[in-house]
Amino acid sequence: MVSASDPAVERFAPSPTGELHLGHAFSALTAWEAAQAAGGTFLLRMDDLDTGRCRPKFARCIEEDLRFLGLTWPEPVLYQSTRAKSHCAVIDDLADKGLVYGCVCTRAEIQAAAGAPQEGAPDGPPYPGTCRERSEVPSDKAHALRLDMKKAIDFLGGPDAVRALSFEEIGEGPRGEHGMIPLDPQMLIEQVGDVVLRRKDGAIAYHLGVVLDDGFQGVTHVTRGQDLFPSTPIHRLLQALTGTPTPVYRHHRLIRDENGRRLAKRHKDLSLAVLRESGATPEDIRSSVGLAPAGQSAG
Repeated sequence: MVSASDPAVERFAPSPTGELHLGHAFSALTAWEAAQAAGGTFLLRMDDLDTGRCRPKFARCIEEDLRFLGLTWPEPVLYQSTRAKSHCAVIDDLADKGLVYGCVCTRAEIQAAAGAPQEGAPDGPPYPGTCRERSEVPSDKAHALRLDMKKAIDFLGGPDAVRALSFEEIGEGPRGEHGMIPLDPQMLIEQVGDVVLRRKDGAIAYHLGVVLDDGFQGVTHVTRGQDLFPSTPIHRLLQALTGTPTPVYRHHRLIRDENGRRLAKRHKDLSLAVLRESGATPEDIRSSVGLAPAGQSAG
């Protein structure tokens, strides 16, 4: 496991499906400043697996926004889609171990079967296991590949072995979580369930993709919003299954609007590009998200 004192390799990994907003600016600046303070490296990666919504124009805009804020990074930028062959090899290995199965269920079917979402489930209601016992997936239907969570826990040595797995939180989770956080195998089975590893379109899904590509890039510190804290136990389990190093995690507060709603691209929240065009300066952006002026300590 990576130590918090190791030379920092931080990353900011947006999906180029729209323009960045103030929440993205806060996350990128937090990662950048942590890398600078540690004498480390800041990486930009484009998590462009959503081929239906990702656009080159958004990737260009993201880079323009980050340069406007004063951030720099090594070139070339890694595009996650270029790693498809390596992703597939890992999924094939997990399949050879009997840890994945095909799933033809739609989101509506899963929602209807699972009922109300459970507290702490990172991807909505846990999958009810409809396809888990199928002898084979119908050949005429597109299918996702899911991790059989119970088999994965057994493969790692059972519940006691999984409880011994942990990750280091140097920020703060949504309920004040900090320090070494052990995994809870019962929670993984009952509240997380059989997560998707490969989507129906053939692309690797978020959880496995981020684990493999953070490992590939040598990322030592993952800085991201508290909304992603519930995903971290999934990532720690996948790191154990794939032999991928575990970074240190720094989850941070979320930027919200005047009504307390978390900013999101899907809500068409005010973008950095619009703010730039309206005359906002980098210091204006920093001030609006509660960061001290550049070069000054927040303390």
